[in-house]
Amino acid sequence: MVRRRLARMVAAMALIAVASVVALAAPAIAQEKKIKIGVVYDLTGPFAGGGSDLHYLGAKIIIDYINAHGGVEGYMIDPVYADAQSKPDVAINEAVRLIEQEKVDMLLGFYASAECVPTAARIEQFKKFMWITTCIAAPVLENRHLKYVFRPQPYGTQWGLASTEMLTYYSKEVFGKDPKDLKVAIIHEDGAYGTDVARGNVEGAAKGGLQVVLNEGYSVTSPDLSSLVTKLKRARPDVILHTGYNPDISLFLRQAREGGLRFQALIGHGAGYTDYTKLKAASGTDVNYFMDVDPISIWEVKPDAIQPELRPIVQMVGDAYMKARPDTVLKSAHVGMAASNTWLFMTKVLPRAIKVYGGVDAEALRKAATDLDVPDGGTMLGFGVKFEPEESVMSGQNNRAYPVVIQYIDDKSYVVWPKALQQRPPLLKLPDSSPYAAK
Repeated sequence: MVRRRLARMVAAMALIAVASVVALAAPAIAQEKKIKIGVVYDLTGPFAGGGSDLHYLGAKIIIDYINAHGGVEGYMIDPVYADAQSKPDVAINEAVRLIEQEKVDMLLGFYASAECVPTAARIEQFKKFMWITTCIAAPVLENRHLKYVFRPQPYGTQWGLASTEMLTYYSKEVFGKDPKDLKVAIIHEDGAYGTDVARGNVEGAAKGGLQVVLNEGYSVTSPDLSSLVTKLKRARPDVILHTGYNPDISLFLRQAREGGLRFQALIGHGAGYTDYTKLKAASGTDVNYFMDVDPISIWEVKPDAIQPELRPIVQMVGDAYMKARPDTVLKSAHVGMAASNTWLFMTKVLPRAIKVYGGVDAEALRKAATDLDVPDGGTMLGFGVKFEPEESVMSGQNNRAYPVVIQYIDDKSYVVWPKALQQRPPLLKLPDSSPYAAK
């Protein structure tokens, strides 16, 4: 009898021991089936209002969707979100914290080029993989030969070239002037982003023979841009090419109106000009007929121009966007950009790194990204993907990406350049109803 009781006690203790081992092993197994990704955007400060918060939303929508559908190759995505606070030093510190303390496998996101330039170099020092969804300035990659940093976006110089190419093409037809007689003013925030776009403006103006009457940068945190308005009034440009974020754009437009600045057309270049809802909230109908350069909105891409399996994802992103931001007037291209670039990573790079190269370390991810050869129509943005090799001047840059010019007309946006994607020709001269229209 005693022996039977003792046997039962031993058996019970054995079961408890086995259960304890299983319980202890379960978290370890679950941990092995997760990929920890540091996701960095500006959630506070001027860059947040300039579009970073929308890029964060686009990336989060995709990450949540991927996890809701079983993750990637059996791995769930464990995102660790960080706020760069619109400060380069904070962006660097947060990247280091994510690597050293949070032990992330890689980093994704990054909005402001002023942050990306130093942060990319720091992440490279750690030999960690960095997937840039946004930062467009050429100096992020140019002549740096970074091994583990990749950007599917176009780069800033292309923004400046796109607007000047359109002006050169339409100068005679719309303005009745030879390009050499069309007066263009280039104004920009003086960080890496604005400076690079302005470089493209200067290059494109020289190529097309446009007359540049002013080329001036300013601090994005400047509390007063009235002196810039005065210089523009003296220069009397036909067209203003502006590169800025949100607060500085709003300030400039308000002071331009108060100062009586007149011009025939205004073309913005991404960032604050791409968030139409905030642009209109600050300046009302004054922004009607303004133009903007950026990758095409995923909601403007013709359905037959992208692969069929991407079409329901575009719809899903749009639905999730409107649910998160029900006050949206016009869906910003910012959300779609981050969503498309995050989707590309989650469905093309990450699975290949795991299946072909055996993991998610920086070397496996680098090889998987380098292998990409996506034709036009293979992304939600319509363009394809092929990264420049490490020995290239623009190592890690997608050489198949390009921006377009869109125009806002009565709370709608239309692609007006290039001609191949044009939904309607641009209305380059502001109507008399505009407070900025040259009389």
